[in-house]
Amino acid sequence: MRKNKIDIITLGCSKNLVDSEVLMRQFAANGYIVNHDPEKPAGDIVVINTCGFIGSAKEESINMILNFTQARKEQQIKQLFVMGCLSERYRDDLKTLIPEVDRFYGKFDWKQLLADLGKPYHPELANERLLTTPSHYTYLKIAEGCNRTCAYCSIPLMTGKYQSRTIEDIEAEVRLLVKQGVKEFQLIAQDLTYYGKDLYKQYNLAGLLQRISGIEGVEWIRLHYAYPAHFPLDILPVMRTRNNICKYLDIALQHSSDTILKRMRRNITRRETIDLLKIIREEVPGIHLRTTLMVGYPGETAKEFSELLDFVREMRFERLGAFTYSEEEGTYSAEHYPDRIGTKIKQQRLDELMRVQESIAAEMNEAKTGQTLRVVIDREESGFYIGRTEYDSPEVDPEVLIDKSAPLTAGAFYPILITGAQSYDLLGKLSTN
Repeated sequence: MRKNKIDIITLGCSKNLVDSEVLMRQFAANGYIVNHDPEKPAGDIVVINTCGFIGSAKEESINMILNFTQARKEQQIKQLFVMGCLSERYRDDLKTLIPEVDRFYGKFDWKQLLADLGKPYHPELANERLLTTPSHYTYLKIAEGCNRTCAYCSIPLMTGKYQSRTIEDIEAEVRLLVKQGVKEFQLIAQDLTYYGKDLYKQYNLAGLLQRISGIEGVEWIRLHYAYPAHFPLDILPVMRTRNNICKYLDIALQHSSDTILKRMRRNITRRETIDLLKIIREEVPGIHLRTTLMVGYPGETAKEFSELLDFVREMRFERLGAFTYSEEEGTYSAEHYPDRIGTKIKQQRLDELMRVQESIAAEMNEAKTGQTLRVVIDREESGFYIGRTEYDSPEVDPEVLIDKSAPLTAGAFYPILITGAQSYDLLGKLSTN
C-alpha cells in the first residue's frame, strides 16, 4: 500500500512550492501517488524541500529533517531525501551531521533524484505541475536567482545569478494552467523588476505583463517581490490599463534610514524611495502597496528606528510585514558589521512597528465599509465563506469573511458589500445591487 507513495514536504517561500509542484508532476508521470505536506507519513519515500533564508527558517528545516530521520529509524518510512536551499548551501555539512538521510540534493539538481530512483525525467512535462494550491489560483515563477548585492542576504549564495524564463515559455505555462481552471496568478521571483535584463538586455516585465494579461481566462495577475532601485516605471501604465492586473504591488523596502540603507547596500535613499512610492500611487490610482521591513540591522540605533516608524506613519502602507535581522554567514553584513543588537531589543522594535501598522491597517479597513468589492471565494468554513479582494494575496494578506445568506462557490468571483472591518480582515455579504 505504501510502496508507490511519496510524501513531499515544502518549507519556505512560494518559489520552493513551485519547485515541489514540478517535482510532484514528474513523480506522478512515473507512476507514484504523491502527497504534499501530509500530517503523518503515507508513503515509503519522503522528500523534504528545505529553506535556508534566515536562522529561524534553517532551524525549521533542520528540525523537520530530524523528525523524519526518527521516522526512518522507527521504520515508518524507508527512504529520506533532502533538497532545496538549505541543502544547496550546506550539503557537505548536512551529510556529516545527519548521515541518516539517503541523499542530499541542491536547489537545481533534483532531477538526479529521479535517476537515483531509477525513473526518467520527462522534458515534455517541464511546464506542468501538480498544484498544491486551491485549483483557481497558483504561483507563477518567472525567474531564478538574484543579481542584487544586498549586504544581509544569503539568497544569491544559494540561487546564483538571475536567470529569466523566456516570455514564450511563461506564456505557454499560463495557457496550460488556464485550461486546468486556474484564474489567478501570483507572479513571483526573487526580484520581479529585474526580469528580462539577462535575456533581452533591458528590463522587460512590462512586455511580459502585456502578453500574459491578454490571455483569455486570466482573471487576476498579482505582482510579488519588486525591488525599489532602478524600478521599471514602464510597468505602471500596463497595471493601470489592464483590468486583470491587480492594483497591488509587493515591494520590499527593508528600511527608510539613509544610514541603514547604505549599510544594507540597497542602492536607494529615503528621498528616492518616497518619490518612487508617490509616482506609483499617482500612476496607478487605488493601488495597494505591500512592503517588508527589517528591524535590528547592525548600526540601527533608536534614532534610525524612530525614522523607520515615522516613515511607516507617513507612507501608510496598505500591507506590511516585518522581521528581525538574522546574521547570515558569508554575507557582506556578517563580515563587516557585528550583530550587537540584542534579541530582546530587536523583538521590542518589531512589536512596536507592528502596533503602528495594525492601527493603520484598521483605519484603512474601516474606510472600505460600505464599498462593494469584487471578491474571489477561496474556501468555506463554519459560519463563513472566506474570500479575497484584488488587494489581497493568499496566505499573507487579509481575507473577507462573508456570511452564508446566499450560496457561493469556491473559485468564483462575486460582488461583495463590505459590512464591517476588523484589525486586518473584512466582513461582507453578497451584494444584491
